[in-house]
Amino acid sequence: MPYHKNKQQAFQAAQQGFEEVQDFYQDIVTDSANYGHQLKHLKNEVNEAYQQIENALEVASETQRPQLERFMNDLEKIVEEVNLQ
Repeated sequence: MPYHKNKQQAFQAAQQGFEEVQDFYQDIVTDSANYGHQLKHLKNEVNEAYQQIENALEVASETQRPQLERFMNDLEKIVEEVNLQ
């Protein structure tokens, strides 16, 4: 049973990391004086979320995998949008 628990914990960590990135990304004000600092923080959050998603993918169930891949794709979109600004 611990294997199942690890899958669930890994998935939840990935989901939480992804949601934190989304929240932080939505809060960034592009013309604020802190934009550079916020961007650096976002980059750290994104890297952490990527790591959590990759870890979760290693142990993911078939039902978790598509959601994790969606998180990964959405993260990539956020990175692209930030890089364009």
